Amino acid sequence: MPTFYIKHLTEYNYSDLVYDAASQIMLNPIQDEYQNIPSHTLSITNNPKIETRKDFYGNTVATFMIIEPHNQLSIISEIEAVTFERALPDDQAPLKQQWDTYKQLQYSPSFMDFLNHKPFDGTSVISSFINDEKLLSSSPFKATMSLCDYVYNNFKYIQGITNVESNLNDIWALKAGVCQDFSILLIQLVKMLGIPARYVSGYICPNQAGSRGEGATHAWVEVYIPFYGWLGLDPTNNVIANQYHVRLAVGRNFKDCTPVKGVYTGQAEEDLFVKVEINTTKSMLNPNLYHHNEGEHVKNRNSYRQSLQNIPNQQQQ
Repeated sequence: MPTFYIKHLTEYNYSDLVYDAASQIMLNPIQDEYQNIPSHTLSITNNPKIETRKDFYGNTVATFMIIEPHNQLSIISEIEAVTFERALPDDQAPLKQQWDTYKQLQYSPSFMDFLNHKPFDGTSVISSFINDEKLLSSSPFKATMSLCDYVYNNFKYIQGITNVESNLNDIWALKAGVCQDFSILLIQLVKMLGIPARYVSGYICPNQAGSRGEGATHAWVEVYIPFYGWLGLDPTNNVIANQYHVRLAVGRNFKDCTPVKGVYTGQAEEDLFVKVEINTTKSMLNPNLYHHNEGEHVKNRNSYRQSLQNIPNQQQQ
């Protein structure tokens, strides 16, 4: 039952004044039997009114506006999260009974979005792998673990070669990417088995083994296992997501779970700076604003019509 203290800074600096900025953030952590959130605070430039709602997938979505001219937007999210280890599937039910469960789910509104998929450039290769490894003759739990292992061992973790717009075919051609790419690829592969799979946005917390994706927002996958529920798989680290993964949101893909996005009016260049700090002791968190040489910068010039600019998104690592 570890406790993690998370401080997540997102800062936009503009080369000129911008105004009429509308933002949507998904930084409110999920709260359930496996993840308790004793406290969560948001500090935003100009202290705007924040409105919240639940989306179709049960995530908390917060929105705010800054009408007046400004040349900086800073969003600081501070979370105290207590996580609980979850038992693994016992995998004892008859295989036919497990696989037949998915036939009943394909017309369920709660699962349709997590089953729908289209062919991509790697379809024939993956279909051959599924047949060669006889994945449909094993349990859904073992089959999805095999696909997680496939992604981890056949794709390299390299930052900077993809972006938030990279698609399945781009990732397949590069055979590399970051957690966002590994996750959308694993989702596709799992869906090819007829198993529901969804995207998860959150944080991976420090542990003795060390993990890819620390120091930024992270992404992984949840697959639906009969007689168990949603099981988290992290293909970037080839592990089952458990008490070291703190969940923010779930959805079909990154766009459903984007931590910060929005628009503004004005012609300006932005400098996006992101820093995530996670510790097991609150006093260890840096109380000051982070130095800009310690985080991640993403420069971007927007060219949206009628001077309405998109706030650039940070790619999950």
